[in-house]
Amino acid sequence: MKRLLSGNEALARAAWEAGAVVGAGYPGTPSTEILEVFAPYPDVYAEWSPNEKVALDVAIGAAYAGRRAFATMKHVGLNVAADSFWSVAMTGIEAGLVVVTADDPGMHSSQNEQDNRHFARWARVPCLDPTDSQDTHDLMVAAFDISERFDVPVLLRTTTRVCHTSSPVEVGEVRRVTPTPGSYVRNTAKYDMAPANARQRRPLLEDRIAALSEFAETFAGNVVTTRDRTLGIITSGVAYHYAREVFPDASTLKLGMVYPLPRRLIADFAAGVDTLIVMEELDPFVEDQLRLMGIPLYQPPQPPAYPQTKSIFPVIGELDPTSVQRAAVAAGLLPGPGPADRPAPEPGARHTLPLVSVAALDLAPRPPTLCPGCPHRSSFYLLHKLGVPVNGDIGCYTLGMAKPLDALHTAGCMGASIAVAHGAVQAGDTERHVAVIGDSTFFHSGIPALVNVLYNRSNVVTIVMDNRTTGMTGHQENPGSGHTLQRQETVELDIELVVRALGFPPDRVVTIPSYDVKALEKQLKAWLKVDGPAVLITKQECALLPATKATYLPLAVKDNCNGCTICFRIGCPAILQSDALDERTQRPLAVIDPVLCTGCEICAQVCPRDAIEFRAEAMAHG
Repeated sequence: MKRLLSGNEALARAAWEAGAVVGAGYPGTPSTEILEVFAPYPDVYAEWSPNEKVALDVAIGAAYAGRRAFATMKHVGLNVAADSFWSVAMTGIEAGLVVVTADDPGMHSSQNEQDNRHFARWARVPCLDPTDSQDTHDLMVAAFDISERFDVPVLLRTTTRVCHTSSPVEVGEVRRVTPTPGSYVRNTAKYDMAPANARQRRPLLEDRIAALSEFAETFAGNVVTTRDRTLGIITSGVAYHYAREVFPDASTLKLGMVYPLPRRLIADFAAGVDTLIVMEELDPFVEDQLRLMGIPLYQPPQPPAYPQTKSIFPVIGELDPTSVQRAAVAAGLLPGPGPADRPAPEPGARHTLPLVSVAALDLAPRPPTLCPGCPHRSSFYLLHKLGVPVNGDIGCYTLGMAKPLDALHTAGCMGASIAVAHGAVQAGDTERHVAVIGDSTFFHSGIPALVNVLYNRSNVVTIVMDNRTTGMTGHQENPGSGHTLQRQETVELDIELVVRALGFPPDRVVTIPSYDVKALEKQLKAWLKVDGPAVLITKQECALLPATKATYLPLAVKDNCNGCTICFRIGCPAILQSDALDERTQRPLAVIDPVLCTGCEICAQVCPRDAIEFRAEAMAHG
């Protein structure tokens, strides 16, 4: 039976078919939907864990207990889980374990562009690299079998385009996996990585990779298709489809397993073509290995922009048919784009794709900004007004850097804000630093950093922006939301109580509604005048949550607006400059778009002329 599935949906379906009973992860684009789709399947347990390391440890625990399991995360999440990833590579497993890492070429929603195939080579575990939804489904099923056959976790690396593109998938029958009989395995020599045991396990990693290398030679996911032997392309992932579009007649070796590589298969393929190239996204992971194997690759007449890395195709950004064709033209593999440079096509022959530059299209600019009614807006407006250095991390609130708010000065990775602020203060910076962190990120990796601030008596004010959800990735649950991924009611962790339990004095921890601009300003000014760590929790549901949407009541600008521009400084998309000008100042008057306005009242609170009506007034006006 065929179904139209995205790559993420296919992964979830395949995990269920393969008999996985536990799935854990932390939401992060482009991987988020995998667990959301897996969670409703019958007879499975799925959870959002506080962070990726915890998620992988949960999956490891299930695999140690003899149950098939998997963990999901975006590429940077594997950095967080790296310690656990290396440990389970050493120990091996009792039942199949798959680690899904979703890379983000082009950085559509990420702070870097790392290529996680390197993790597999580093930890000596196999890496599978699917090309589309069907391939993703098939390789996920295969990953569990490989894991158990070779006693190893398997890294399945997808990319944004594979995760989010839908295509037909031939789904399979559900394979019911019988739980391992007997009690929990006691095997300290294998699972207790004290140095004496770890030294005994270390040679097994090399033996295992040798066995996997032999297996790769006949692995069904490595597919040779012989066409015109003039050009041969070794490729993997979504780049395979770009190779087929731009070079429809070329012979291809599609690598479903990119580590370890099938050396004999590659050598035989290379010997059967006149010219050999490698097409892959991001790093020259496969290309470098081929060079080390002594396999000659095509050398372009002109060196590429980054000759120390890839020989033909870009090392930066996401590939697409246009970028592939441009690189091929520059390398002399295809004729140039001009009509005079092309021979007349044969009747019925396929044309190469037109070279279209997206930058040349007349598209309206869409600068990033916080949503209308965003509860984070008031804090950033005040921090800009107070002029203090602000350290942030990854979440919706990263948009506090955008103008006109312009109130976020660093943003590194999840949980970095508090420790970065602490480091600046301890280095002797005389300005008072403020760290901002979201509620989900606080639970992810903010608590240890806050403990460090308290323990080392750092002069940092931390703002925990609690919008009651994991907003940036699509409103997933977290330990403060009161619900699990599978929609079960659970304990709702109170951030203020957690902070107090760490040891912060009662007068140095306070929770204030995010929309109360005056109370927030008063508290921040008070704490900035005295030394010592403090924590301000701003609390208000995300404006995009269904319960909040039901309360929207648009505001309006009154006749006494004089175009002072202060309301424009909060950067709300619902507040616009009208065509009307103030008679005295000749400045544009404000107007509120009722379609966008949520009625949060931040603009009404900052207006010095009381020229924006409050919700009570709007209700009175009917």
